[in-house]
Amino acid sequence: MTCHLDDAVESLFATGMQQMTEGDARAAEASFLEVLRLAPDTAEAHTNLALLLEKAGRVAEAEQHIRHALNLNPRSWRTHLNLAALLLVQKRFAEAQAASRRSLALAPESPEAWSNLGALQACLKQEAHAERSYRRAMELDPDHKASRFNLSYLLLRQGRFEEGWQCLEARTWYGWMESLLPCPRWQGEALTGRSLLITFEAGHGDMIQFARYAALLKGAGAVHITMVCHPALKSLFQALDGVDAVFAFDETFPATGLDFWTPPLSIPYYLGTRLDTIPANIPYLRAPGDQADRWAQELAALSPGREARVGLVWKGSPSFENDADRSLPGLASLEGLGRVAGVRFFSLQKGAGEQEASDPPAGLCITDLAPGISDFAGAAAIVANLDLVIAVDTAFAHLAGALGTPCWVLLPEYKTDWRWLTGRGDSPWYPGVMRLFRQLRPGDWGAVLDEVRDALESFAAGLRGADYLAVREG
Repeated sequence: MTCHLDDAVESLFATGMQQMTEGDARAAEASFLEVLRLAPDTAEAHTNLALLLEKAGRVAEAEQHIRHALNLNPRSWRTHLNLAALLLVQKRFAEAQAASRRSLALAPESPEAWSNLGALQACLKQEAHAERSYRRAMELDPDHKASRFNLSYLLLRQGRFEEGWQCLEARTWYGWMESLLPCPRWQGEALTGRSLLITFEAGHGDMIQFARYAALLKGAGAVHITMVCHPALKSLFQALDGVDAVFAFDETFPATGLDFWTPPLSIPYYLGTRLDTIPANIPYLRAPGDQADRWAQELAALSPGREARVGLVWKGSPSFENDADRSLPGLASLEGLGRVAGVRFFSLQKGAGEQEASDPPAGLCITDLAPGISDFAGAAAIVANLDLVIAVDTAFAHLAGALGTPCWVLLPEYKTDWRWLTGRGDSPWYPGVMRLFRQLRPGDWGAVLDEVRDALESFAAGLRGADYLAVREG
C-alpha cells in the first residue's frame, strides 16, 4: 500500500514538474496540491507550489508553503534562496538578507547564492557590496549569466559603460530571434555595403531610446537597414533617419537578403558608446506632418490663450516589475499642480489610470487627449505641440525627449532604472530637453511633486515673459 502511494506521489510530482516546464501554472498547482494531500510532508512540492503562487501574486500563500518546506528540510540552500527572493519582493529587507546569508552559509560555492545576495544589496543601494557579490559569483562560474546581467545594470547606472555594455550581452531575452534568422548576428564587423536588420527588444521606451543608433549604423556604411518593432511604433519609425524599411513584429518581414541582424541594446557595445559619446542629436524622431498640423489646430482651439500646454502621464504598465514604485498612486497625486497659474493640462495617459482623466480631482482641470491616441505616431503629433510633458518613467518620457519636447521625469528612489544614472538632474541621452525629479525617500512622491510645482510656476512665468518680450519687440 505504501509502495503504491509512493508511486502515485512520484507520478503526480513528475506531472507537476512537466506542467511547470510547459507553463501550465493552473494544472501544475493542482498536481502539487494533490501531492500534498497524499503526502503532506513532501518538501519539494511545497517549494514548487510556492514558486507558482508567488508568480501568481499570491505572496502570503507562497510564504506559508516555502516556510513549511524549510521546516521539513532546513538545510536546503535553494529554499532559503527562494525565501530571500520572496521577502525581497515584499521589501522585507532585513529578513531577506538573513535568508540570503543562510543560503550562502549552506552553499558558499554557489554562484546563484552570491548573485542573489548581490541583487538584494543592489536594491539597498549597497553597490560596492553588490559588485563584490556579483564578481564572486562570476569567479565561481564565469558563464553565470544572471550575475553578469545584474552587474551590467549596476555598472551602467554608475556610467561605467565600457564594462556595462559588455556585461549586458549576458541577457538572453532576445535569443529566440536567432533561430528565425538565417544571417549571423552583427558583432562589430564592417558594415560598408552590407544590409542589417535591427530587431525589436524589451519595451516601447527601450526601442525609442535606442532607435537613434540606426543613423549611426547607416553612417558606418550600411546600405540598407530594416527595423522590426512593436506594432504601435511602426508608423513613427517609418520617418526614422537611417531606416529603409520598418515592419511590426506581428507582420511577415523578409529574412533573406540580409548580411547581419542585431538587437538594439547591443549596438552601443559594438560602437563603443561611452558616457561622453552618447549619440544625442536631438530631435531624432519626427511626428507625421499631417497629424502634427491637425493637432496644432486642435490644441489651439482647446487652449486659445498663451497658457503653457502641459501633458501628464502618471502611470506605467502594471506588468512592469517595478511599476508599483515608478507609477503614481493616481491622478489625484498631481492635484497640486492645478494651483499653478497659466497652465493648461492634457492627459496623455493610456492603459492603467486612463479612466481617471474623465473624473479628475477637483483642483486639477485636465483635458483628456488619450482617446485620440492610437499609436506612437499619434502620440508624437500631440507631444510635438506641447510645451512640456511631465511623466513617470514610461515610454512617453523617451518619446518627448526624442522629439525635443521638454520633459520632466519623476523617478522612484527604489530600483531607479539604470538609464537615468545616479544622482543627476539631467540626462545625457536627452541633453537640454530632459529634467529628472528624484524621490529622496522610497514612496515619497509628495516632496517630488512640491518641487515640480515650484518648477512649473517658474516655467509658466518664463513662457509669459517670453511672450511679453516678443510682443514688445514685434
